Order: sequence, then C-alpha cells, then structure tokens
Amino acid sequence: MKKWKSLWLVFAIAIIAILGACNAKDKPESAAQGEKVEPAQTDKTEIAIDNNGTTQVYTEAPKKAISLNQHVTEIMLALGLEDSMVGTAYLDDNIYEPLQGAYDKVPVLAKQYPSKEQVIDTEADFLYGGWKSAFGEKGVGTQEELEALGIHTYLHTASSMTKPTLEDIFTDIRNIAKIFRVEERGDALIAQMTKDVEAVRAKLPQNGEELRVLVFDSGDKDVLTAGQNFMNELVTIAGGKNIFGDVESGWTTVSKEDAVDRNPEVVVVVDYGETKAEQKINFLKNDPALKEMEAVKNERFVILPLSAASEGVRAAEAIQILAKGFYPENF
Repeated sequence: MKKWKSLWLVFAIAIIAILGACNAKDKPESAAQGEKVEPAQTDKTEIAIDNNGTTQVYTEAPKKAISLNQHVTEIMLALGLEDSMVGTAYLDDNIYEPLQGAYDKVPVLAKQYPSKEQVIDTEADFLYGGWKSAFGEKGVGTQEELEALGIHTYLHTASSMTKPTLEDIFTDIRNIAKIFRVEERGDALIAQMTKDVEAVRAKLPQNGEELRVLVFDSGDKDVLTAGQNFMNELVTIAGGKNIFGDVESGWTTVSKEDAVDRNPEVVVVVDYGETKAEQKINFLKNDPALKEMEAVKNERFVILPLSAASEGVRAAEAIQILAKGFYPENF
C-alpha cells in the first residue's frame, strides 16, 4: 500500500511540473521574465476631426459609410474602403477606370442625392459629401441634423473653399485615412499622386512662357468659366495661365467680349452632362464673337471630364491631359 502511495505521489509531482512548464511556455517571453507587456493596439483610439465648423469624435472606424459625390467616392475606393461602404450616389460620368471593380461592389443608392429615409434604412454611420449641396436643402440634411441621428459626416474641404490646391486635397485624404484607420494607405496614395504630378511637370517647357487658357464650362449669352477654383490650379501646374485667374471667385460668368479681348490660345472644354464636349466646341466655332478667339481659329481645344477636374484622386490625370493638350510636342 505504501508502495502505491509513493508511486501516486511521484506521478502527481510529475504532472504538476509538466503543467507548470507548459504555462511558462505559453506566456510572452517578456512576461515570463517579469517584464511589463503593453496591451495590443486596437482601433478604439479616440480621434477628433474638425470639419466645416463641426468637431466630430470617432472612437472606431466607420463600418457603414456612404459617399455622396463622385470625386469623394473615388477617394474612398482609392483608399480600399469599399468593404466599409453601404452606398454611393451622384456620378458626374463614368467612374475612374482603375476603381471600377471596387465601385461595382458598393450599392448605388440614387442617381443624385439619396433621401434621408434611404440613408437611415442603410443604418449608415458615416456620410462623405463632396460638395456643399450634399448637406444643403436638396441634399440629405445638415451635418447637425445627421449628427443628432448618430451619423458622422465629413464635407470635402478642398471642394468648399476658394483657391484650393493639391495640398488641400491631400489634407482631406489624410483626414479620411485617419478616420478609417488606414493612414499608411493615405500616405501611399498621396505619394503616388505627387510622383505622377512631378513626372508631368518635368516634361513641361522651361522657357517661362505660359499659354493663355480659357476654361469653357458652358454659356450661350455669357461664358461660365473658372476664376480661382481648382481648375485654376490644374491649368497653372500644367504650364498654362488661366485668363480669368484674377477673378476673386470660383466658377464665374464673364461676357463674350471680355473673353475675346483676353484672346486665349487654348480652350479647355469641361465635359459633363447632356451637352457633350463636341457640341460645346461646335458652338464656339460658330458663335459670331467667340469664333474670333485665337484658340478657336487654330482649333486648339482640350477636353477635360468634370470628374477629373474635381478635387479628387484624378488630379494628376487631369494635369497630364492638360499638359499634353498645351504642349503636345513635349509628350
């Protein structure tokens, strides 16, 4: 009997020793050595974002986002956020081709802005507006109203200011990347856009001369053109001089006589909507006043899609289109 008790005692001691060894092995090495172990990083870090006069606090990345205009839809898709989206809206024209696959994964809620009821039905937790109208009377509601419903909002800053620059777009990209906890993707996107722009600028003539450029949006009796909006920035980077860049506003209306007096060498035709670029060019060629401009006489037109001209990820592409149109011999 004593013999069996001794054997059981030896067996128990062995089991305790084995269990103890396993427990020590399963612990982090620093813990086994008595060092402090830092808790794992989570996405619950509180982030405060100032936007359009509001400050909104995010304790985690949104999971059910809706983009309300094409250029901000493309920013979200370029950041790889399609799995965090429950809807998109309001296309100006075809989605940027490299992003088509990602775009197809997200439901389209409306041809223009969705109703507030549609937004609520999706259980959205984040709305990204590209233009002020997204949160205006004809949009989905004010940012304050949506916040009261527990929905975070962000208005694209670069599209809501006078004289926006590429850096203003980069600020928006950084903010969205921060909100969704994908800062590295944001940095990579900005770096690629910067690299693409610099590659175009390196091919531009270095003689200091700038082509006189008229941006033609539309117009019958008068001309709707670019003052100090983002088109002015795009034209300037591409080596041109916006002939109405001295006007202290964004889109502005000028007389045909003023356009003829400033005599552009190139006309940039903004392409969107039901009136196609070819129709606008035909109008310029046949208008009694505008056909006297040097650009029209020499048939120097550059067609730029509105979606590329907006303050989004296609800025580098827009600059390349303009630069090739301005200085084809350099490309």
